Amino acid sequence: MARGNERERNRAKNDAKNTQSNKKKQSEAKNGNLTPAQRQERDAKALQEKLARKKAAAEAAEAK
Repeated sequence: MARGNERERNRAKNDAKNTQSNKKKQSEAKNGNLTPAQRQERDAKALQEKLARKKAAAEAAEAK
């Protein structure tokens, strides 16, 4: 029974398919089915919080 490398090719193909599927699932879980506008608002809020924390840390270090 000479199958050549068919088995290896099929394994590689399935691995690639599963990788894409997992990436899509992770993306959906991360974004929680948000619209682009909702994602943009969420990201902007997170960025503002991050900048505020960074500014507070810089002020605390400057006060020392």
